[in-house]
Amino acid sequence: MSTSTPVSTTLLVRQRQLADTTLRTAAAAPLEEGQIRVQVDRFALTSNNITYAAMGDMLHYWQFFPSGEEGWGVIPVWGFGTVQASRHADIPVGEHLYGFWPMATHAVLTPQRVNAAGFSDAAPHRAPLHAVYNHYLRTQADPFYQPFNEDIQALLRPLFVTSWLIDDFLADQQFFGADTVLLSSASSKTAYGTAFALAQRPGIQVIGLTSAANRAFCESLGCYHRVLAYEELTQLPARAPCVYVDFAGSVGLRERVHRHFSALAYSCAVGASHVQDLGGAGDLPGPRPTMFFAPAQVKKRHTDWGAQGLNERLVHAWDQFSHAVQAPLQPWLVVQHHQGRAATQAVYQQVLGGQGSPRIGHIASLLA
Repeated sequence: MSTSTPVSTTLLVRQRQLADTTLRTAAAAPLEEGQIRVQVDRFALTSNNITYAAMGDMLHYWQFFPSGEEGWGVIPVWGFGTVQASRHADIPVGEHLYGFWPMATHAVLTPQRVNAAGFSDAAPHRAPLHAVYNHYLRTQADPFYQPFNEDIQALLRPLFVTSWLIDDFLADQQFFGADTVLLSSASSKTAYGTAFALAQRPGIQVIGLTSAANRAFCESLGCYHRVLAYEELTQLPARAPCVYVDFAGSVGLRERVHRHFSALAYSCAVGASHVQDLGGAGDLPGPRPTMFFAPAQVKKRHTDWGAQGLNERLVHAWDQFSHAVQAPLQPWLVVQHHQGRAATQAVYQQVLGGQGSPRIGHIASLLA
């Protein structure tokens, strides 16, 4: 057991002005009985994290790691950490964990329901939040884990789980009678993960919408049957039965899709990578846009298949996807590392602004 109390640094974001950030550094408080302190080694920064911030109030993402400062929040991130100090009998110092972390150098957790696979955080403020985000995995027992592949897992695993669940949900609903699925923000990781899964469904046509600048990238992936720039939407037949999966959160684009497709069967809202365009779309023709919440589909499949059945399906799908993403001749994703405070703040601003190549994946750490 270690009792060291390091200095901890946290990146705070102004909740109503996401481009406004600040760093808070303070000596970590002593651990209470049953707690552990985890050093957050590395985490991914993607448009998914921007969605967490943009929908922080609606979907309670600000509640996972309260900042203690009015108007400021801590954006949750997926990644890996190492137990630095422990006052829990079943969690040793040095244990390597995968899960949901604050954008910080350290996190204090209160493990409960500890088993060989992992544990949940019993912090009182997290009790009403969804269990999927409160669970931490011990990498030594995690079937997804490969020690040489942590960056790809941090970047894509949580997004691909959402992608796979979207595909599973739509298939479970027999695609609402449609045979075409239209994905916005097609160059985003969650979108192309969804396209990868959908493309394996016989009879389903997968169409990606993206910016003109990202069109060639999306076409290079091979998981879209057709890729169009946003301004080319009207090239698609208006009467084709279609499902729209909105990863962009663009009110204007959503309205154009709803008004163009007279046979729109379902409108699924997933993310909000275009922060400047958030908001309601008012009265739209066709189906009411419905927010997709991945944990709800996880709960359904837990009931249908059991935890082991769901996990086996996910691991199999992840193995296929991660192999495709790392194709040696043309990888879908090239990792860039950002170490330290200034570098992490800079890459956060880059991701927030939607800048850079979609082929680049950002891994950050606030550790000096």
